[in-house]
Amino acid sequence: MDELIEGFLEELRRDSPLTDERIEVLRALLVRFVELAMIDGDLSDLKVAVNTLNELTEASTLFAQWRDVPKLAIFGSARTEMENSLYEMARQLGAAMAERGWMIISGAGPGIMEASAKGAGREHTLGVNIELPFEQFSNPYIDAETMLVAMQYFFTRKVAMTRPSNAFAIFPGGLGTMDETFEVLTLLHTGKTSPAPVVLLDTAEGNFWRQWMTFVEGAIIADGYIDEHDMCLVRICTSIEEAVAEIDHFFSNYVRFDVRGDRGFIKVRRRPTEAQLAELARVVPRFAQRLGYVLEDDTTISFAFDGRNYVNLRLLINEINEWR
Repeated sequence: MDELIEGFLEELRRDSPLTDERIEVLRALLVRFVELAMIDGDLSDLKVAVNTLNELTEASTLFAQWRDVPKLAIFGSARTEMENSLYEMARQLGAAMAERGWMIISGAGPGIMEASAKGAGREHTLGVNIELPFEQFSNPYIDAETMLVAMQYFFTRKVAMTRPSNAFAIFPGGLGTMDETFEVLTLLHTGKTSPAPVVLLDTAEGNFWRQWMTFVEGAIIADGYIDEHDMCLVRICTSIEEAVAEIDHFFSNYVRFDVRGDRGFIKVRRRPTEAQLAELARVVPRFAQRLGYVLEDDTTISFAFDGRNYVNLRLLINEINEWR
């Protein structure tokens, strides 16, 4: 079997300009699929693996066309009616972000998903639907031919919606919305997705997210399961202007983050002063170990980073965005 796989990869090398790194990924993928197929067990495991790969590939193919366009993932209840003020807020948010050149990623269904697509328009909306006995249709404001993918599994749907997103907006909702909320926060908290702003939207009179925060503070934080400063990852907003300003502010100076070895690198829009670099060491002293904060070029700052402490990374980004 190994010889067959190597022969197949050799043919690919001759017929297409694949890099060695891509060949290694293909080799690992082929080996794993063959191993799973050879297991004398339930065939459904292999079917799940194949379906998972198919769904993620379809989503990647769709999103690749807008790789360089910023994207906002919007979550919320499918049961929110058009008469509900939250529906209008979602519509306004979709419209406001589309005007700024952003794409909207939604679950493609009714309620908040429909409202955000209606506001953004077909040209600015990407849909990731879930196949269910109910709520499985896409709303009429999404181009189902070219801007929509359908998923069988919730976990592949969440990966498809969160991985390419640069920001997240979450409206009140049920179990699915809570699942998505904690998924996004977990990914940001553990560094499994790039740093991004998260806005929790409600009306000025609403108390959905205030009650949610009361639970988080009174149970999760109070009992020591997370730290109080971990909630810097989210902000409750009660107007579209406030939500848009939060997203805009996150990218006002910060551009991107990556890790190379034991150093983190942040790209910024404006060259920092020596005083500003020194202030970073005060705000987040943990990253000032060894070489400290180093200006690699006019707009790149490096610092000690061990692949953990992504909440401190967010605090660092917050400080950078206050520079003038």
